[in-house]
Amino acid sequence: MAWQALYEQLSALPVAELSDPQSFFLKFCKAFLVGDRWKLYLQGLRFTLELTVIALILGIVLGVVVAVIRTSHDQQRLGRRNPVLGILNAVCKVYTTVIRGTPMMVQLLIWGFVIFKTSRNHTMVGALGLGINSGAYVAEIVRGGLMSVDIGQTEAGRSLGLNYLDTMRFIVIPQAFKNILPSLGNEFITLLKDTSLVSAIGGTEMVYYAQAVGGKTYEYMFPLLGIAVMYLILVMILSWLQGKMERRLRQSDRR
Repeated sequence: MAWQALYEQLSALPVAELSDPQSFFLKFCKAFLVGDRWKLYLQGLRFTLELTVIALILGIVLGVVVAVIRTSHDQQRLGRRNPVLGILNAVCKVYTTVIRGTPMMVQLLIWGFVIFKTSRNHTMVGALGLGINSGAYVAEIVRGGLMSVDIGQTEAGRSLGLNYLDTMRFIVIPQAFKNILPSLGNEFITLLKDTSLVSAIGGTEMVYYAQAVGGKTYEYMFPLLGIAVMYLILVMILSWLQGKMERRLRQSDRR
């Protein structure tokens, strides 16, 4: 290939004799083309997306459960307090306070080097840490959305013979979802970018492979710029999808 011939020709020259464009070309080839290193970035992208999906599912499940427990506790009538619900609410408050009050990096280090220090699957440990962290933020977002729905909606559902779970599923949550969609979308975008922290505990994702390429070529600019562009493209796609969903929901409101 033409680039290979030019690369070999320029590699034979002393570094001092290379012009800036020639030096740029050499560094670019080393970072992406030599040895098909571009495949490493795609492999890192696959792991990043897998991390995001696993953490997203875990975060949504945890967040919804915690939000429903806390909302149910707050909406209890005076004199009809459920002690079990009170205990669960206290546990949920401790969970959200601790997770939201400590840095993500510190949490991942604790998961990777303290709790699961004997585990060899650092990527899954990172996904667990990301999911638990995201769950605390999702819980507060969902709880705010549930509390924004008028209590009369819940009472109307109960008066129609629906139990609490059916009332939440068919009446309250659909209305709350429209209110929390922007904040929820921003949290998911943040979660995608936070996957880059998993490399701190040895997890494999885009930053891990960029550092591996930089270690081989002794040049980190192009690998890091490459994954920065990849993250930017992913965030732009998610933002576009979020905006499209918001516009779709606004159209349904006008009907």
